[in-house]
Amino acid sequence: MHYTVAYDITNDKRRNRVAKILKDFGKRVQYSVFECNTDRQAFLRLQNRLEKVINLKEDAITFYHLCATCEKHINRIGLKKNLDNQSYIV
Repeated sequence: MHYTVAYDITNDKRRNRVAKILKDFGKRVQYSVFECNTDRQAFLRLQNRLEKVINLKEDAITFYHLCATCEKHINRIGLKKNLDNQSYIV
């Protein structure tokens, strides 16, 4: 499953912890955006780990699930930072 994860974290320490967790599951494509290829179980672990780190009243993380058909329609211009095809499972 392909997920794009975008976040807005107000605190530098929490933001760094969120980025470190996301690196375990995917690849950074923008400063606050990661792309992840994981199975459903790994995705749930990712969400669980992130919920423990963020402040639910101040921070926001959005997960965009792309089906296989939608994933084929991702268009990029400029520097291409494509997600490699390997799955990240921690």
